[in-house]
Amino acid sequence: MPIQIPNDLPAAETLKKENIFVMKQTRAQTQHIRPLEIVLLNLMPTKIVTETQLSRVLGNTPLQVHLELMMVSSHRAKNTPEEHLLSFYKTFDELKDRKFDGMVITGAPVENLPFEQVDYWQELTQIMEWSKTHVHSTFHICWGAQAGLYYHYGIQKKLLPEKLFGVYPHHADYKRAILLRGFDDVFYAPHSRHTTVLREDIEAVPGLKILASSEEAGVYIIMNKEGRQIFVTGHSEYDPDTLEREYLRDKNQGLPIHVPVNYYPEDDDTKRPVVRWRGHGNLLYSNWLNYFVYQTTPYDIMSVGQGIVED
Repeated sequence: MPIQIPNDLPAAETLKKENIFVMKQTRAQTQHIRPLEIVLLNLMPTKIVTETQLSRVLGNTPLQVHLELMMVSSHRAKNTPEEHLLSFYKTFDELKDRKFDGMVITGAPVENLPFEQVDYWQELTQIMEWSKTHVHSTFHICWGAQAGLYYHYGIQKKLLPEKLFGVYPHHADYKRAILLRGFDDVFYAPHSRHTTVLREDIEAVPGLKILASSEEAGVYIIMNKEGRQIFVTGHSEYDPDTLEREYLRDKNQGLPIHVPVNYYPEDDDTKRPVVRWRGHGNLLYSNWLNYFVYQTTPYDIMSVGQGIVED
């Protein structure tokens, strides 16, 4: 089954060219199926790129997904056309009376700021609090994961000596985790961040479990006991050229940046990058949608807000 997105969203044409099954709203309205209602809180400045990346992984499953796009109103987006925002995005005030089967909170390039100094922090905390009663399962990415761990559990992020940048091998810490079903013994994921969360801080919280980690990149996937909050510190949704664009941007600006780890053959940035994370990335989102959203969310969406009962 496809992902259901607005008729004119730029991602629609991009995904169709990639052979991703996309269903426009006009066609979806003729089907007697309750799609999964997923809201994407897009905090990235390059919103069109991010919404396309996440539409790709959310749409590559047998489930029909209706994607709603949310933006914060307390921050002005400078890198996305106003027309696009007005056409496809809604604010928290416009969506707060609805309930959703799932929610994705993206990262944001604000990790060097204390959380409270981010201009939309107060609004974000309202959204995260709302998610506990209005969303069945919430998937946090990168800085969004750090923000969620800080707000919900008081876990502070730590500054790294240098930017963690590249594609790193990971392994399962909890091999029986449903979220990791079908994963290889070693699987790769991109990371691009200046901060991290420490294993000992997470292990000190009884309600959290570390599912996967990397010797080089640290803790990767964390979940609360009910599966209603999932925190992923990397970017398994990245395009093949995302790290390259970040690398060349910083390199051309004269900023300190090293070649992304495990990305270019022989670390030669004149060669085409090797994609090692696509299969794992698709499986991660597919498992989340299937086991933590579709299989456990109530059919009556107004009943959303109850916890997931695990076997």
